[in-house]
Amino acid sequence: MPAKIVDVAREAGVSVGTVSKALNDRGQLKPHTRAHVRAVAERLGFRPNDLAQSLLRGRSFTIGLISSDRFGRFSIPLLEGIEEALDPERIAVFLCKPTDDPEHERRHVAALLAKRVDGIIVTARRTDPRRPLDLGREVLPVLYAYARVEDDAATCLLPDDFGGGHLAGQHLARLGRRAIAHITGPDRFDAVRQRRDGLRAAMREAGLPWREELVLSGPWSESWGREAVTRLLAERRRFDALFCGSDQIARGAVDALREHGKAVPGDVAVVGFDNWEIVAAETRPPLTSIDPDLMELGRQAGLRLLAMIGGESQPGTTTLPCRLVVRQSCGAAETRTAA
Repeated sequence: MPAKIVDVAREAGVSVGTVSKALNDRGQLKPHTRAHVRAVAERLGFRPNDLAQSLLRGRSFTIGLISSDRFGRFSIPLLEGIEEALDPERIAVFLCKPTDDPEHERRHVAALLAKRVDGIIVTARRTDPRRPLDLGREVLPVLYAYARVEDDAATCLLPDDFGGGHLAGQHLARLGRRAIAHITGPDRFDAVRQRRDGLRAAMREAGLPWREELVLSGPWSESWGREAVTRLLAERRRFDALFCGSDQIARGAVDALREHGKAVPGDVAVVGFDNWEIVAAETRPPLTSIDPDLMELGRQAGLRLLAMIGGESQPGTTTLPCRLVVRQSCGAAETRTAA
């Protein structure tokens, strides 16, 4: 049977109250008494009741992370950043993945509230608006990271998709590219529109024409990248650069360019988005990409949630800068450039 607090008290020769004070850093105990009780508890393998301790301290030193990202592409880097921020405070993270099922999400929220978590971070696989998290009558700090709600009182952290698109266009223009095509995901997504608008702004600043016939929207897939490039070439569209809305699309586009006898980056420079290492680094040639820096986004989310738990108000939507990671596909020397 697991050791109980009475077992520790009997073995240490003290009262149950003294054991409680020693293990919870409470009361006026002599240092050697506190150390003796803790040593006995460790030897017996005694584990305090977390829920009881959280009631005593007013903190559970846990938070919940609710994610609809079923594959972990976005939630795992975020989680790494969150844990980096929370680890010095010895705070644990419970990861819940309700996908897009509202009932499933309600059950996860109920479980987290029952565990008396100190706060909740909500993330997603896209940055389009979602419904606010339903806490019922509970009052708890909630932060949205790589997710957002249309509520001025909510705290939301997002990558700067507009800035990322602008960074890509600016980089290609500086390399002397003059006809930039854009192959991207479905136009209904806010990130697609933001990245496109950023590219267009950079081209306008560089005095380059914006040509709608060089902008194609479709699925987030390699096959769409191949199809879109094949279509542009079949229609005899002239372009010497290509900004893709994701690394997956870019990889398919690079394959299609090679199959049609176009050299990358000689004939066409290519820039992707996401800096998904498993895709970008293995593309041939390796892919220049815009990095939304999700780990840093997660770290900032963790720090802000800590501040909210401490009583600070953090309302509003904040965008964090993306970075340009240069590899061979754009024709520039390989380097890493901050936003």
